[in-house]
Amino acid sequence: MKYAATGKDRTQLLEYLWEFQNEKGYISTSDIKKLSKELGISWIEIEGVISFYHFFKRKPTGKYTIYLNNSMISEIKGFHKIREALEKETGAVFGGTDPTGTFSLFETSCIGLSDQEPAALINFMPVVNLTPGKVKNIIEHLRKGGKIEEIKDEVKDYIRYKNDKGEPVLFREYKEGESILKLVKKHPQEVIQDIKDSGLTGRGGAFFPTGLKWEFARHSQSMQKYIICNADEGEPGTFKDRVLINQMPGLMLEGMITAGYAIGANKGFIYLRAEYRFLKKKIEDTIQHFYDIGLLGENILGKSFDFDISVVMGAGAYVCGEETALIESMEGKRGGPRTKVFFPVERGYLDKPTLVNNVETLCVAARIMEFGSEIFSKKGTENSQGTKLLSISGDCKKPGIYEIEWGMTIEEMLNLCEADDVNYIQFNGFAGTIRTKEDLHHIISGVEMGNKYNPYIRGGGSVMIFNSKRDVFDILTNFSNFFIAESCGLCTPCRAGNYLMGKRLEKIKKGEATFDEIEEIKTWAKVLRDTSRCGLGKTSTNFMVEAIDKFPEIFKEKGQKEKSFNLSAALNDYYDYVKNN
Repeated sequence: MKYAATGKDRTQLLEYLWEFQNEKGYISTSDIKKLSKELGISWIEIEGVISFYHFFKRKPTGKYTIYLNNSMISEIKGFHKIREALEKETGAVFGGTDPTGTFSLFETSCIGLSDQEPAALINFMPVVNLTPGKVKNIIEHLRKGGKIEEIKDEVKDYIRYKNDKGEPVLFREYKEGESILKLVKKHPQEVIQDIKDSGLTGRGGAFFPTGLKWEFARHSQSMQKYIICNADEGEPGTFKDRVLINQMPGLMLEGMITAGYAIGANKGFIYLRAEYRFLKKKIEDTIQHFYDIGLLGENILGKSFDFDISVVMGAGAYVCGEETALIESMEGKRGGPRTKVFFPVERGYLDKPTLVNNVETLCVAARIMEFGSEIFSKKGTENSQGTKLLSISGDCKKPGIYEIEWGMTIEEMLNLCEADDVNYIQFNGFAGTIRTKEDLHHIISGVEMGNKYNPYIRGGGSVMIFNSKRDVFDILTNFSNFFIAESCGLCTPCRAGNYLMGKRLEKIKKGEATFDEIEEIKTWAKVLRDTSRCGLGKTSTNFMVEAIDKFPEIFKEKGQKEKSFNLSAALNDYYDYVKNN
């Protein structure tokens, strides 16, 4: 085991835990005690870290561990049939292991394969476009001793649209090292100015000016600085970073090198979500290749600039997409968000200035170095420059990745992906915003909020489309269950508030809530926004509040003027309680 040789380094805790998990399918009490002694960490604290992450197990699991995606896109594509087929073929029930110890079944939230649902991970190898027949064949193959590599799917990247107004920014031909060749001819401050002139903003959804963020990091006083590439693409419905990594891992590395040169950092990390573990080897092979050709390591291209990159594996926690939670995770702690006393560019990883950008942002930065800021800044709109990747899935004929220029209308987007009978569009993940068929003229943008005469919607990256055959309350229930499961539990408003919101939604769905109780949701949502510790809690009720405004007729159908008492339902609840207790 690596942990025995490396000494007391808590930052390696996730790696050590993955070693134990991969070796025997779970982390034993003896494993925890060994780590506690070696790393000088309380075993209770290590237990806390393990319990925080979705993919770490404390009890033995089967030889094959299957995680089936239960997101709403999976539901509309056949999730329930696949779930039944897996239980039938394996002899296991979800949340458990079959009697032979061969198969363990678990549900999980979005695994970044929304364009190819229903999808699952078998020992973190992807299988996509599942049918009951395909499930039967997969399980039979594994029962007979077949290798997972023989039945896993090579995930396809459906790049549907590449900006027809001139060349695309990201999905143009990739020429290895082009951006670095131009980078080293410039002073770091010139690089930052190029990024500022381009108008690039963060592509993770916050849209903070990238050049300004880099400038803050450069001015932070420290001999040691870090770059972190946030590849923890956990927002449901989003898979753009998966495609970028799979298509052009070198472009991502060049973006990190560019950022390191600009701010004066010599070390970079890629925090890769566990669901993308099947991409890890490709990334590491590319990193090694970059060392071999002199684009990583010491004195890059003859300049007195050193830079190293390594991969850190996440373990399944939606909240780790938030940059301070990600940093806590990298430091070997529970991935809870930090109190915002300092920004990461001031005090981040190991209390040193740290620049965190997501995959798309860094890839665009590399392209800007390659062809200049002017080409990028001339695309898009006056206040939202450049192009944006959209991950489109759901009820459309052409799900996949679309590189659009800012300024495209929702109607134009729907025409591209061939969606019709559109009733509900969820932009920017479950925590994002809703648009309907009444909003087709809205313009997809980065910063403008617009007004009723000139409406804009901020396009963070995920677009989930639902037609009129989908029950809106089924969609809302799926979203609600996600936030209940993903709350880190650190603050009461998010932990308790999302649970209570879920219960209220359930009551509305059954037609048992009054109109006052429906309106009360908006008050509860404000409490969560104002008092939650991080963005997860603050935005976790957006979809419910917007649904009340966007679909007033369905809430009106479900609501009651006054509370009524259903004797039969109450008796049934009582009989169920007696039976189970």
